[in-house]
This record gives sequence, structure tokens and C-alpha cells, in this order.
Amino acid sequence: MGSMLEEAAQTAEPQVTKMRWAIGINGALSLALGVAIIVWPGISLYSLVIVFGAYALARGIVGLVMAIANSDMDGRGWLFASSLAGIAVGVIVFADTGMSALALLYVIGAYAIVLGAAAISAAFILPLPGGDSALLGLTGVVSIAFGVVMFAKPGDGALALLALIAAYAVIIGLAELTVAIGGKRVFGFSDERYSGSANPQVSR
Repeated sequence: MGSMLEEAAQTAEPQVTKMRWAIGINGALSLALGVAIIVWPGISLYSLVIVFGAYALARGIVGLVMAIANSDMDGRGWLFASSLAGIAVGVIVFADTGMSALALLYVIGAYAIVLGAAAISAAFILPLPGGDSALLGLTGVVSIAFGVVMFAKPGDGALALLALIAAYAVIIGLAELTVAIGGKRVFGFSDERYSGSANPQVSR
């Protein structure tokens, strides 16, 4: 029985590593978006449209390439869904770079909700340790909540909305990078303290 578990863990390890890479790249792109808005507080609507379109398109293309290239990766449906959504959003944004602020907020909100749903799905599907799965699921909840706020409060001040978008991107980016690196490595938890996984052997 022990050898069978070890063999299963060794088989799962490469897939977990690929999943972490996908999540990490997405996190880095989200963090870059947040930092770009923070260091450019006076960004114009047109520039924000371009920056967000590039972010969504890059995230979508990278995720789709990784999903296609790793056909043996279990549970990659969430990556396909979020990647296709990113590409669709990028195409929509670049097709109408003169869109109104209200239209852009709705696009951002819808995209955040799709990403959130995909993250929650991934938290249940991917063979990640319990702590990482919980954090990934939490990013999904935060993303959906952010998307709802974008739809519910589209008339708030431009500066407040920019700050909200930047905060969302930074939080999601840092959370995804933490999942990609692994909570045990980021926070220095010991195996005893970080025992939420039913299969700790596959942790990377």
C-alpha cells in the first residue's frame, strides 16, 4: 500500500508543478496590473483601457498555451475557462478602445466574476494542499465580490474606483503567487502545522 501511495504521489507531482506555474504566471500579471495603476495614479481612461486589455489578453494567451501544452494536466478545465474569458475580454477591449468608463467597469466586473468562479472551481479540483486550496478559493470569493461591487457601484469617484481596481489586482496577484510558491514555503509552516491536505506528499 505504501509503495502505491508513493507512486501516485510521484505521478501527481509534475502536474502540481505545472498547475503552480500557471497560477504563478497569472498572479504575476495581476500584480503587474495593480502596480501599474498605483505608480500611474493619473492614468487616463484610454490608457486604462489599453493596460487592462493587455493584461486580460496576456493572461488569457499564457493560460491557454499552458493548458494546451500540458494535455496530461488533470483539472485544467478551469484554466481553459479563465483563459478564454481573458482572450475574449482583451479582444472586446481592443476592438473598442474608446469605450466609456461605465462600459469598462462592467467589462472588468464581469471578467472578475468569471475569474472568481474559475478559482473556486480550481480550489476543489486541483490536488493542492489544504491551505493552498483554501487560499485559492478565497481569491475566487474576493474576485466575485469585487466584480459585484463593480456592477453595484459604477458611479463612484474615478479615483476611488482606480484604487479599488489596483487593490484587487495586487491582492489577487499576491494570493496567486503564494499558492504558486506554496504556503509552506512562503510562511515557513512545518508539515505538522500545514496539515490541511489529504495528500501532503504531492505538495511542491
